[in-house]
Amino acid sequence: MESIVDVDIQRISKDSNVHQTDCVALESPLAINIIHNGQKHSLGILMRTPGNDTELVYGFLYCEGVIESIDDILNIQFDDGNCLAELSEKSKFDPEEHIRKTSVSSACGVCGRDSISNMIHVHGPEIMSGQNISLDIISNSIDVLRSSQSLFSATGGTHAAALINFSGDLCKIAEDVGRHNALDKLIGSSMISRIMPLSNYLLVVSGRASFELTYKAIKCGLPMMIAVGAPSSMAVEMSREHGMTLVGFVKAEKISVYSCPSRVSND
Repeated sequence: MESIVDVDIQRISKDSNVHQTDCVALESPLAINIIHNGQKHSLGILMRTPGNDTELVYGFLYCEGVIESIDDILNIQFDDGNCLAELSEKSKFDPEEHIRKTSVSSACGVCGRDSISNMIHVHGPEIMSGQNISLDIISNSIDVLRSSQSLFSATGGTHAAALINFSGDLCKIAEDVGRHNALDKLIGSSMISRIMPLSNYLLVVSGRASFELTYKAIKCGLPMMIAVGAPSSMAVEMSREHGMTLVGFVKAEKISVYSCPSRVSND
């Protein structure tokens, strides 16, 4: 399915009023359903940019705590905006914890939850220490991200999440109208590639560093998260608690480090 659609617009200025077409990122619903121990459950509806839906579902279910690896999904099928995933018996699916009460918009990562207590206490791999990442690599990471955002280049309306290695090379990237979806797609792709946990990579995200993105990063064992914009207070608190380096406001040769600065070298 295409991720971009053309729409009719009017370009209006003080001197002209011109009929044109413009490219916008497609946003459409994907209903997530699972079968566990012979029973079917609905986990809600994701508003996402179509494309890499398998990766999106894997990443979403992992970050929700429903699965721990791709082996927890026995079969996955898509049909006209609906996903049906059959889970193994060892899956940790809990209807009381994992069924949301409302749809999940592209702007919200925890909508519909009665409680976020389980999310605050992240259950993920230990974040490894000892990395030494240069200021140049961190500063250049934003340019690496932006130069690879094909959907954003065409529409100006998508977020992106990318993995780079400790040398600053791009390894994976995912885009979506929702920042949480973009990261879920990236995580799902990493699961399929069987490179989890992501201890040997840095995460780069467009926009700000929210609590939800920080939670997902910590759950994957990432040692560093680099954001174009500002972090939230809970993102800073969680990063400090779990030992992940959180970087924001990245500019040429200047960054703001909110947690665990020992991983950053300005040599």
